[in-house]
Amino acid sequence: MDPSFMEHTQALIELDDTLTLRRFAGQADLPEFYRVIEESLDHLRPWMPWAAEHSLAAQGEWLAGRAEQWDSGREFSYAITLDGEIVGACGLFRREDTPENAREIGYWLHPAATGRGVATRAARALTEQAFQLPGVDYVEIIHDKANQASGAVPARLGYTEHHRRPATEPLAPNESGEDRVWRLTRAQAQALASR
Repeated sequence: MDPSFMEHTQALIELDDTLTLRRFAGQADLPEFYRVIEESLDHLRPWMPWAAEHSLAAQGEWLAGRAEQWDSGREFSYAITLDGEIVGACGLFRREDTPENAREIGYWLHPAATGRGVATRAARALTEQAFQLPGVDYVEIIHDKANQASGAVPARLGYTEHHRRPATEPLAPNESGEDRVWRLTRAQAQALASR
């Protein structure tokens, strides 16, 4: 991984006085992060396959791996905080089969934080972050076609539906098995910014 990625990635992104994306603090975040997921399980289980495996040990292991993923430039995971409290998570990452010049964005929120533009603002910030990375030509947001709330975010940000494909990961209970792949190119992002 290009070491210059570290120079271009912010560990703290303050979106306003109340909304912040911050790099996870490893095990120090575990109690609060675990509680937020516990409170969100009914909201997450229909769409997030990992929610079925939720446990204190699983979340501890996930948090323990964030520093290595960040340092390698493979995945930049953030706690989404409102008024200093964790209300969800988002990330900018590259999967094994993702081309070098592409990144993907993912996000989820506690149900109390939905409907307030939080996911849209977080995804916008990560989109901007992605295009600061050397060699990134496009960013994708991928979700199951049945998850209309997730699809509203890329549509608001000017992404276009690039294609649909069979799901590549295990299915959660409400998923249809068909992913919508939204894409925003660097040129599209520049055109949107100049409006």
